[in-house]
Amino acid sequence: MFENFQNEILFAARLLPGGAFVFAGLRNIQNRKLLIPMMAARGVPQAGPALCLGIVLQVVAGTLVIAGPWTAPAAAGLILFLIVATPMFHNFWDHQGPDRAARINGFVGNVALAGGFLALIAQGA
Repeated sequence: MFENFQNEILFAARLLPGGAFVFAGLRNIQNRKLLIPMMAARGVPQAGPALCLGIVLQVVAGTLVIAGPWTAPAAAGLILFLIVATPMFHNFWDHQGPDRAARINGFVGNVALAGGFLALIAQGA
């Protein structure tokens, strides 16, 4: 049914998660004054440089996923980013009520993103 649209579907499969990371990285630049103390409070050493590294990874790897070259290594880098960032920022086990629900949603969303990146890696896209 979708055979005639495989290239377009594959591009959308790269654009949506890759674009989400580019957007998040750019948003994190604006929010760095809030994020650095939060990361330091969670025990991240050198929180400022760590945030900068994370932002560069989000923007560069997200762009590479969208554009197509080195999709698999870029997707793998973003999976590693998710493994580190998800428990740091979506620590639902430390919260109650609506805040817990929001963090569970973020956690589950990041797990789904990792699954999408695994699919791109498997596809060889």
